[in-house]
Amino acid sequence: MKSVTLLLALGLGAAVVAGASCGGNPPPQNPGPVVDTAAENQRVRDSIAAADAERARQAQAEAERIAAQRRADSLAALARAGEEVRSTLAAMIHFDLDKSNIRSDDMGALDQKVAILQANPELKIRIGGHCDERGSDEYNLALGNRRAQSAKQYLVSHGIDASRIETQSWGEERPLVNGHDENAWSQNRRDEFVVTSGGDNIRRP
Repeated sequence: MKSVTLLLALGLGAAVVAGASCGGNPPPQNPGPVVDTAAENQRVRDSIAAADAERARQAQAEAERIAAQRRADSLAALARAGEEVRSTLAAMIHFDLDKSNIRSDDMGALDQKVAILQANPELKIRIGGHCDERGSDEYNLALGNRRAQSAKQYLVSHGIDASRIETQSWGEERPLVNGHDENAWSQNRRDEFVVTSGGDNIRRP
């Protein structure tokens, strides 16, 4: 009888152990962090938008830099062109001793002035006639005037309105080169050309 009771007790204990191992609730586990999918998606979208905005800002800044450089280059080119035109317009012509006729080697210089004056109808100039030191003051003033008038007549005969051209004689008063030989005298026998108005924005012909 005791044997039967012992066996029953052992069987019951084994059943309890088996039931405990096979049935019931599993042991609790530590859950991972909960991910807010909507918030994460928004964060990604915000990051992409920020990167796109930065690229757009950089592209805009580069476009503005290029535009500014092009404007600067254009202004510099215009300034260079303006200086070249001014230099051409101011180029002197020269005369033989006691002469006031235009020399053939100076006609090209006057033709360039005609083109500039035609391209800039608001431009007005003054032609100053000069002489070397030889001869009297009265003679040289008259000769300087004839020289200035010769250049003016050439320009007028090529289509430039006479009202746009003043003339003045300086005689021997303003030598370009100080000297008492033919080298100095040949340089002092000249016409000079000066802009009197309309020269702020001279255009290239």
